[in-house]
Amino acid sequence: KVLIDIPRSDLAEELAQSQPKIQVLQDTLQQVLDRREEERQSRQLLELYLQALKKEDSILSKVAESESVPRKEMDVVDTGTSSTGTSAKTTLSDHVLGALKEKPAPELCLDSQDLELVLKEDAQALASALRWDKQKAEALQQACDQELCRRLRQVQTLQSLRSTSKGKQTLP
Repeated sequence: KVLIDIPRSDLAEELAQSQPKIQVLQDTLQQVLDRREEERQSRQLLELYLQALKKEDSILSKVAESESVPRKEMDVVDTGTSSTGTSAKTTLSDHVLGALKEKPAPELCLDSQDLELVLKEDAQALASALRWDKQKAEALQQACDQELCRRLRQVQTLQSLRSTSKGKQTLP
């Protein structure tokens, strides 16, 4: 860096070389410095990418664990003795029913297991439990189905990216 910053005439005089040769030398030195900086930035980017892959792996493994381990609260059947006073039997917990009633877009607030439970629920029983009409319950189920499909595509895309990146990993 010091050799690049020295005025060309002073360096040419000190090295007993012509100014055009010193210009070539300084340009070459600048190119080397630029390449080193690019390599440093590439290494940093690669490190960030590897950290993101590690995070993705841990997130996907947690998702896989949560999907394979049944949740205890889902084993309880709501028999209609809740504060809503519904008499329809539903496998949905009070938490899920509350989210379905209170949230403007409940399909975005529920986890995938809850979305699957909403989809499996009979539309009439769901409408009764929520005190909605059947069309509104069916629309909710359709929104839940779309959200589940979107999440599945997202997971598949992440897995595809991960498998592609694992195939290209030839790190020192």
